[in-house]
Amino acid sequence: MPAITCFIRYEIDPLQREAFRRYAENWGRIIPRLGGRLLGYWLPWEGTNHEAWGLVGFDSLADYEAYRARLKADPEARANFEFAQAQCFIRREWRTFCEDVRP
Repeated sequence: MPAITCFIRYEIDPLQREAFRRYAENWGRIIPRLGGRLLGYWLPWEGTNHEAWGLVGFDSLADYEAYRARLKADPEARANFEFAQAQCFIRREWRTFCEDVRP
């Protein structure tokens, strides 16, 4: 289990749900290849229709920083970011870093 989890909350355009799905599916290939442990992406099912979430785990913040450097240099990752910008389905994004708590 990762020691640090990056919790990403997205405000999405509910009319572009399928575009966000494609974006999240792309990360399913990219994130593990670049060193993150993808815990999952979630789309709203019922209720609030404009929030989506992603969780990615790392052993440390240093591992996260190294991952971010690889992400910025990776052509497939850059293409996925560009897809999101061109389609404008992500309105806002928040990142919170959580530590695992175990008894």
